[in-house]
Amino acid sequence: MHLTIGDFGRASGLSAKALRLYDDLGLLRPAEVDPWTGYRRYAPEQLDQARLVARLRLVGMPLARIREVCAASPDTRASMVSAYWSQLDADHASRRAVVAALVDELEPKEHPMSTTPTHHAHARPAVRHGQGARTAQLDAVHTGTRLVAVADGFGSSPSIAAVAVAATADLERTPYDGGPTAALKAAVARAADRVTEVGESGDGTTLTALWLVGDRAHVAHVGDARVHRVRDGELETLTRDHTFAQALVEEGRLTEDEARSHEHRALLNRALAPGVAVEADLLATDARAGDRLVLTTDGVHSVLEPDALAALLGRVDDVEVVADGVAAAVEAAGAPDNYTVVVLDVEA
Repeated sequence: MHLTIGDFGRASGLSAKALRLYDDLGLLRPAEVDPWTGYRRYAPEQLDQARLVARLRLVGMPLARIREVCAASPDTRASMVSAYWSQLDADHASRRAVVAALVDELEPKEHPMSTTPTHHAHARPAVRHGQGARTAQLDAVHTGTRLVAVADGFGSSPSIAAVAVAATADLERTPYDGGPTAALKAAVARAADRVTEVGESGDGTTLTALWLVGDRAHVAHVGDARVHRVRDGELETLTRDHTFAQALVEEGRLTEDEARSHEHRALLNRALAPGVAVEADLLATDARAGDRLVLTTDGVHSVLEPDALAALLGRVDDVEVVADGVAAAVEAAGAPDNYTVVVLDVEA
């Protein structure tokens, strides 16, 4: 008995959009197509190939090579995947020295400072922080007038995200040496040390912090929370997700639709975890009066469609009203995960 595209998608963990794409690309043809309605139907024995295609797409294998693996005999598929990965490792190794030299050349040089600047942009933050359908709240948040931070914990320790946020929040209370970027980098290192102290194997957290210093917004980012900016009515996401799926989207190896619907879409390739060395993304941009800066954990942006979130954040309303609107939309969508949203309007 053949399965409808919906039933086959649920059984394989793939969306109907992904299955239609794999049909168009010739990677997974349906067993039959109704000549009158165009409805696709699949045979149960196609489930293994559907899962194989999805997993090969997740590791970034090019479409032509996926076709070769799928067409190969079962006893040669493992060696073909292993050979692909070995070549990928070699390619990365050959580029590492070039990248290191380029980063050193492009790295902005900051002037050392013994204390924090005395004149700053500042913001009025509003925060909404919900547990959703989870049995515990593992998100953590800090909101100050110049520094905000969010973290999304995972594992068995309920305090793992909170200790990471607390280590970052120290920047608002103590003087620092070096420029803001160096201070943020040190704060992330302290957060990583605290996570190692309190966490167990399998525990970890994302961490994203935004710090207003002078007329600049400095960001430290590890994981899949996001920093957004609304300027002149246009929404821009300033961070990139540290997930396997997002890396493959940026390389053109996975479509946005595939990434949003994939069963492993939240699989992190960077996070703070006990005993794990990790580098944060560090960036800075100008902060203008009238800018709206927003931090969200993935319990917000993985639930709301991009256009819907953009419309909510772009509303010409008080930050409290905007934060309420985002939280209400997440709850209306079922709130399957913990969620946190912080909305700040920058003032001179």
